Amino acid sequence: MARTGKSPDFEQALSELEALVTRLERGDLPLEEALKSFERGVALTRACQAALTAAQQKVEILLQRGADAKLEPFTEAEEDTAADSDPEPGAQSGPAPAA
Repeated sequence: MARTGKSPDFEQALSELEALVTRLERGDLPLEEALKSFERGVALTRACQAALTAAQQKVEILLQRGADAKLEPFTEAEEDTAADSDPEPGAQSGPAPAA
């Protein structure tokens, strides 16, 4: 598998980690290769854990915001009426006085 500079996404990391575990469990790898596989597995485990932690934090934030959020109906008529009934301070309504 070709590695790029960026970390793999969660699904790719998990899939690679499962493959590494399978290879290590067979027990037929030379020591040096087993150590490299183990080291890669540790890095993948940390990446997966970080992704899961970030996802959990996002869910918690969304749930907190969801508890405070209220749905309010919106119609264009309400927006138009609000704009018409709240003129700028000092603005005169009606026709301008003749000079």
